[in-house]
Amino acid sequence: MTVTPPQSAVDPQAADKPEQAGPIEFRDPVIRHEFKRAMVWAGVVLAIMGVIVLAEPLMLIFAGIVLASMLDGGTRLLGRVLPIGRGWRLTIVTLAAVGFVAWTFYYAGTELVAQTERLKETISGQIDRIFAWAQDMGLVQGGGRGTEQLSSQLMGTLGRLGSAVSTALGAITSAVMIFVIGIFIAVEPRLYQRGVAWMLPRDSRERFYRTAERMGYTLRRLMAGRLVGMAVEGVGTWALLLAGGVPMATLLGILTGLLAFLPNIGAIVSGVLIVLAGFSVDVNHGLWAVAVYFIVQTVDGYLIVPYVAKKTVDLAPALVLGAQLLAGALFGIMGLMLADPMVAMIKTGLEQKSDDDKAEAEAEALVEARSQAYAAAAADPEPPPKRRFLFRRKPRAQAG
Repeated sequence: MTVTPPQSAVDPQAADKPEQAGPIEFRDPVIRHEFKRAMVWAGVVLAIMGVIVLAEPLMLIFAGIVLASMLDGGTRLLGRVLPIGRGWRLTIVTLAAVGFVAWTFYYAGTELVAQTERLKETISGQIDRIFAWAQDMGLVQGGGRGTEQLSSQLMGTLGRLGSAVSTALGAITSAVMIFVIGIFIAVEPRLYQRGVAWMLPRDSRERFYRTAERMGYTLRRLMAGRLVGMAVEGVGTWALLLAGGVPMATLLGILTGLLAFLPNIGAIVSGVLIVLAGFSVDVNHGLWAVAVYFIVQTVDGYLIVPYVAKKTVDLAPALVLGAQLLAGALFGIMGLMLADPMVAMIKTGLEQKSDDDKAEAEAEALVEARSQAYAAAAADPEPPPKRRFLFRRKPRAQAG
């Protein structure tokens, strides 16, 4: 609708000029387009600020998704041997996980606490001896306890630790939140997939479902392989250290199994603990601890990890280590633990996008080829077939 301004005594011809759209006139297509662009940039800025401010809750939510994939994988695996409802199978898997954690803390708690104190004293003594030797050789300078110096350097390397897991109460609260989120998602994962897809355009929902299905499949296989690796490293370390007479074999086996969840970094930390505990007795036990570490890591590195990578997603070790350093510096200990699943999900999503783009390009090329074939056929039609005239023979005159 064109608005005609009132007549003016200064400019009588102004009444013949229609007024232009103002800065708040959203019916103007140019203004609508610019407003949409501004909102997109504002949304990007707010999203970046939200990731920075809400880093810890986002890590807890992602940890719940990882736990849900583990519970869902166990439920699917149990369904192959136990033909009952999904709810019952999920209950069995959840109770088994809770029971294992409870058994570890309650039945082995007293022994593990005592071994923890002994391991702490042993490691501190070994580190102090190493720093004293290094000071005598002129390799390091400065006084103070070596343990305190090493701890401060490690904390500076890893970056800030999340406040949600910096205390015992915060760790328990975070674990409970992760467990609750994981159970809710594992009970009905399709509900949350449909909720996210509802916020997307209709033409993008099918691609989202394919990507989510592939990510879930990859995450289940990745976590299943990770659990197998943790069990093999923990049980193998415990059995070999116990056979060699290395002290605190139970605690070292549990720590090795738990640290196996962290590729690369976990193996280094567990190896240092095993070697220091072995050399705290004598040289023979220390050499046996070194042999145990190499045997366990060789089995895990050359048998379990390649098989898991073949069945899930092949991640380069340097890529995983770099992601762990970045995530640890940005998001603390939670980022360090979840760096590997995050990299796997990003790679899976990119691979699915590449496959979808390739399929769409092939479909467009096929349609284009068919269109060109139809156009060529219409431009150069085939000549009509020649008409054949059938001549009837005259009947012979019958003889008189």
